[in-house]
Amino acid sequence: MGTHVVTGSASGMGAASAARLREAGHRVIGVDLGDADVVADLGTEDGRRHAVEEVLSLSGGTLDGVAAVAGVGPDMRDASAVVSIDYFGPVGLLEGLRPALERSGAGRAVVISSNSATTVPVIDDALVDLLLSGAETAARDHAAAAQRAMSAEAPEASPSISAYATSKLALARWVRRTAVAPEWSRRGVLLNAIAPGAVVTPLMTGSTGVAPDPDAFPTPMPLGLFGEPADIAFWIEQFLRPEARFTTGTLLFVDGGTDAAMRTDAQPTAMRP
Repeated sequence: MGTHVVTGSASGMGAASAARLREAGHRVIGVDLGDADVVADLGTEDGRRHAVEEVLSLSGGTLDGVAAVAGVGPDMRDASAVVSIDYFGPVGLLEGLRPALERSGAGRAVVISSNSATTVPVIDDALVDLLLSGAETAARDHAAAAQRAMSAEAPEASPSISAYATSKLALARWVRRTAVAPEWSRRGVLLNAIAPGAVVTPLMTGSTGVAPDPDAFPTPMPLGLFGEPADIAFWIEQFLRPEARFTTGTLLFVDGGTDAAMRTDAQPTAMRP
């Protein structure tokens, strides 16, 4: 059995993932703002550094898997905090823990993106570029300014929807770029992403402001039901298995068909000469 890290382990999808991994016999090091093995704020550079140091100490410097689940939703009032938590949090943690994953000989990492990255039409391309360049201060400033500029148009329940969707899109692109880099792929560290849709957690209900009724949801729900944290935990475990040896750079939609319903012909996209 292996040693795995789960961020956001105190609630929601993170808690469900940590529980599933423990039930499978793995040792789980939970990371969260409280009620965790490692208490750290991944929205700050110091918090990420502390989390990496503590995880390495607890694990002895070798990890079999990391599930970067922690995040906030578009209901957060501070868009600059959203980009730090939802993008720089998982990126900083995974970059810091990559050597520990390499030491296991079959390291696996999975991050939580969102189908909001492809189904919410408020992506800020300039912010995507800033995020992918690693310019956290500039990205925070830009997100805050953009939020002020569109404050009158943003839904009351999701005032930072643009920063949220943009951060999740940039995170998915970071995964695809990073997964095929030699320091990850040729050293046996596999990296994938999951894009959940409407999963019943406090984050979802706080961000949408609607009762849990699929027919009243703002986006299509083809299956006529919402997801549960266990639905995401299932796929997290699959990506972290040693047998998942030929999958890297993947973005898996676990959203009940929402992305397919809204963008039926968007994928796959043919390569053109």
